[in-house]
Amino acid sequence: MNELFSVKDKVVVITGGTGVLGACIAEYLALEGAKVVIMGRRKDEGDKIAAEIKKKGGEAVFLTTDVMNQEIVEGNCREILERYGKVNALLNAAGGNMPGATIQPEGNIFDIRINEFQKVLDLNLTGTVIPTQVFLKPMVERGEGSIVNFSSMAAFRPMTRVLGYAAAKAGISNFTAFMANEVATKFTPKIRVNAIAPGFFLTNQNRALLTNPDGSLTPRGADVIRQTPFKRFGDPKELCGTIQYLISDASSFVTGTVAVVDGGFNAFAM
Repeated sequence: MNELFSVKDKVVVITGGTGVLGACIAEYLALEGAKVVIMGRRKDEGDKIAAEIKKKGGEAVFLTTDVMNQEIVEGNCREILERYGKVNALLNAAGGNMPGATIQPEGNIFDIRINEFQKVLDLNLTGTVIPTQVFLKPMVERGEGSIVNFSSMAAFRPMTRVLGYAAAKAGISNFTAFMANEVATKFTPKIRVNAIAPGFFLTNQNRALLTNPDGSLTPRGADVIRQTPFKRFGDPKELCGTIQYLISDASSFVTGTVAVVDGGFNAFAM
């Protein structure tokens, strides 16, 4: 059997693992044979996800974390190393948005609340940098590993409204390229740093922005579909193959990239 895409027995840490996308990816990788560590703030939800994965035959554990608190993340890392002895891959899927970091259709730049803007930058960008610092250390000690950050369509285009989120995600794309060079030249090219940029997937955070309670599209949702050649939102499962590729040996010569999974949204012109 060809093992090129195998993730069997890889220890995969997923921050933001209780979100719709993170949970889907966690289950997929666990059922492919990975030992998955789901990290997030919602213990009840995290324990439930881990239990469902175990029920289906996968291996998963949940750890409560705060990606903006280095001491807590370092404690998570120690616990994972005590349990498994290694970390093969880190998926930085934690993120989110806040009303004060967005501009409503009838508003303007003066409506941005700087404290919430800063919180969105911290959650998305600093909340990627801290876990990267922490989990990179055991990868350097082993001489191999893979880090996958979560960028966004908002990193490619100056989308209306989502000022704070877009700024943070653009930073993540830049941070990904920076770290790819930093790690390969100062440690080893066997540690790779890439990112994935999902297109529009319905999650708990954006559902009300893109769809009405009856399931019909909001004006913004309709505009997204208009600019998506596939004419639909993505299914979370459609991210899993790209993630598997990026953490497996199949991408052994791939680093510093942002893999777009968007139904053609970023290629749309007019």
